[in-house]
This record gives sequence, C-alpha cells and structure tokens, in this order.
Amino acid sequence: MYKQSNYSRYSRGSNSRSGGRGSNQGRAKIRSFDPSQVIGRVTRSTLDVYEVKNNFSDFKLEERLLRNITAHGFKTPTPIQDQAIPKVVEGHDVVGMANTGTGKTAAFLIPLINKIYLNKYSRVLIITPTRELAVQIDKEFQSFSQGMGLYSVTCIGGVPIRAQITRLQKRPHFVVGTPGRLLDLHNRRKINFSSFDSIVLDEVDRMLDMGFIHDINEIVSKIPHRRQSLFFAATLNDKVREVMGKFINNPVVISVKTADASENVHQDIIKIGGRSKSDVLCDLLNQEEVSKTLVFTRTKRGADVLQKNLAQFGYQTAVLHGNKSQSQRQRSLDKFGQGGVNILIATDVASRGIDVDDITHVINYDLPESYDAYIHRIGRTGRADKKGIALTFVA
Repeated sequence: MYKQSNYSRYSRGSNSRSGGRGSNQGRAKIRSFDPSQVIGRVTRSTLDVYEVKNNFSDFKLEERLLRNITAHGFKTPTPIQDQAIPKVVEGHDVVGMANTGTGKTAAFLIPLINKIYLNKYSRVLIITPTRELAVQIDKEFQSFSQGMGLYSVTCIGGVPIRAQITRLQKRPHFVVGTPGRLLDLHNRRKINFSSFDSIVLDEVDRMLDMGFIHDINEIVSKIPHRRQSLFFAATLNDKVREVMGKFINNPVVISVKTADASENVHQDIIKIGGRSKSDVLCDLLNQEEVSKTLVFTRTKRGADVLQKNLAQFGYQTAVLHGNKSQSQRQRSLDKFGQGGVNILIATDVASRGIDVDDITHVINYDLPESYDAYIHRIGRTGRADKKGIALTFVA
C-alpha cells in the first residue's frame, strides 16, 4: 500500500530521463475533469450505511441455484443484492442505483436465472454498453446457472456474426449484447425482440454517453409491453430519466449509493510540473507495492504510443481499446487477468465491465473527461473489500 511519503515527491521532483514524451503542446483543448477538486471531501462520518438483512437462503431461490451461489464464493448479499433480488423474484420492475463494484450484476442475474429455471419458455434480453461488460455478464451467468439446463449467447461486435446467428437459432434463454450488434441481428431477422418477456438495461448512463439512445429506444419499442423490466445505472440525469420513463412502469426504486467512490480506494494526485509523464509513470511502476496496474489514456493512439514507450524501458504490457478486434481485446484482458502481464493500458472502454481480481493501482495517465468517467475508472480497484490506490496525473 502506498503511503503519502512514497509518492508526494512526484509533486516536486526533477526530470529523471530525457523528457518531452508526455507533452500536450499544440493540441486542441479537450473537455476534462480534474479530480483534485473532489478528492478527500467524503469521510466515513458522512456515509449512509445500509445494513444487509438477509442471507441468500432467505430468498425464494431454487436449491441448485443456491449451491451455485455458494460455489461462486458469495457468502452474504451486498446491499443492492439484498434489496433487488427479492423484488425481482416477486416479479416487480426494478430501478437500481448503485456504485460500481457493488455486485449489481448478480443482483439481476440471480433472480432472473431462478425465474427462467422455473419457466423455461421465458427469455431474458440484457443490453450493455460495451463488449467487455457483455462478456463479463455472460461469464457470471455461466457460473450461477451451472447444471441448471439454461443457455446463453453473447451478441457483440468485433467477432464473426455467424456463430452468434447459429446459437440464436437454438433459442437460448439469455441473450446478452450491445445495442449495435443486437440491431444488426434484428435487421437480418435473426433475433425477434418480441420473444423476450424480461429485459435488463445495464449501465444505462454509459450507453447514453456513447450515443446509443436511438438504438435503445428502437429495441425497447419492439419488446412486448407485458414484460419485467430492470434498469440499472450509476447516475441518474435527465437523459437517463427520459429513457427510464419510456421503459419501465411503477418500478421499485432501489438506491444504495453512498459515496460515489469506495472508501477502499485511496485517491491522490501526481503533479507532473512539466516533466515527462512516461518517466513519472515508470518511476511509479518501479515501486514494489505497484503489483497490478490499470493505466488509463484518453485516446486509442495515446494507449499505443504509451505501450511503445514503456516497452523501451523493458515493461511488458497489454493494450485494450476500440481499434482492437474483440479477440485482441479479450486476449489483452485475459493476459492481464491471469497474470501474463501486470500492466494494462486502456481507454475508457475498460472503465466499466472489467472485473479483474487484485488490481492494486489505477493510474489516470490522462485526465478523464468527466466526474462520472473518473468514478468508473477508479472503481476498477478496491473491489470486494480489498484496498486499492487511484492516482491521477495533473499538469
């Protein structure tokens, strides 16, 4: 774990290598968020603490599902799970507002798996903003549904569509996908949205930020009005409320948001002061306590350039951004998650849906574009009651 004295020197330090690689001179001004204005404002005394009231065995869940939950390593529900699972089991529409890393994927997967296990004629459509999040949700589905005779398909871009079409022909119980690929399949008449009676919109705020509002509206307009609708977001702004109003009726609204950032994440600023950003990054990566690091850049080109810079100094890294094919993105993620490399350089495509154990550090090499983007970036560490460090480079 970092102590303040370990890296406060970077606010004052001198140039350590040739300098100049991190310069932004001559570039157009872009929208960015400096987290120094919010770091340290929330303390434990200001937080509203929700006390979990149930065990998983208290919910009306099938025995096989309960065994899978235990095998998955879940002991007690998180606050969002404790409140959402019984309401979904009862058939209510649900709006869930929760911080990143709070277990909301299981909050909708567990009760929906239970529902479909009891009625295998029902089907679930789960819509996510990114390919990585869709893959992550499907992995959790596979774990929770093991041995229950339930099947799924992931419908995402960046991979051949033919295999997805073949699996859709077998009428899987769960379809998890991104808006663009789902509409492509619909236009090819390979998926019929009217066949789903349960729908989940996950990370709605992120989908709207990515410009998917028209795709979402088109998909939702083709799903039967008699359905169970689940709606999850980390933030609730006017655009999100507009979609929610069209999508869901008389929902149970659950909010377990306390502080936006987990108390398990220690946040700090690294002042560059005209030095080379990549030099400062190398100095940080050389510290013993920096063992598994996710480095965020603003652009795809910036991620590739940084990888080449670090390679010159002997660092082995993986890169994840939107110009990579899905197979390349998944290989980078697997390599990082399985310990093949301990540094992943990524754009904000990795700020949601990346559930990698034991990330010790998140480094914002480039400033995020907004407060929400910052919160989601640093939420990749300090998960599942573990401690993490989030550092942000500022000029």
